Amino acid sequence: MATYKIDPAHSEIHFKVKHLMITTVTGSFSKFDATLTADKEDFTDAKISFEADIDSITTNSEQRDGHLKSDDFFSAEKFPKLTFESTSFEKNDDENYKLTGNLTIRDVTKTVALNVSYEGTVNDPWGQVKAGFEITGKINRKDFGLSWNAATETGGILLSEEVKLALNVQMTKQA
Repeated sequence: MATYKIDPAHSEIHFKVKHLMITTVTGSFSKFDATLTADKEDFTDAKISFEADIDSITTNSEQRDGHLKSDDFFSAEKFPKLTFESTSFEKNDDENYKLTGNLTIRDVTKTVALNVSYEGTVNDPWGQVKAGFEITGKINRKDFGLSWNAATETGGILLSEEVKLALNVQMTKQA
């Protein structure tokens, strides 16, 4: 069984939300961990676990980050991590997979399906085996209890319910 750990220096965990329905705000987590285990070289039997520290959320606005950590959204004090545990990793073709698993935000767990592009496996100059993946998908934030919103003067809404996920992940094979 091969075990891979995420390389945080070469990985990015981003999300995007429409603001006022005319622009997109991008956020990320700077502290996270992930493990992938697999027997097969094509990763079709992969088991993946991921967690992110809510306190590491950043949107380039201290005030907005504080609001996201509050009870209106993530409630970071009560629920310091979001987690994901895979239930399947299905191969569509040589480069594309469907990753299904249980995402837990706050105290709500829902099944989500994500698209994965396998970018390849290489040996780095220091003899480590690295595997690269791009992961995309979307969730409805209200499904996870992140339901705060506000109306605009014209009757529109401040934030979309849809959150787009974009992860660029480099995994290092453990000795």
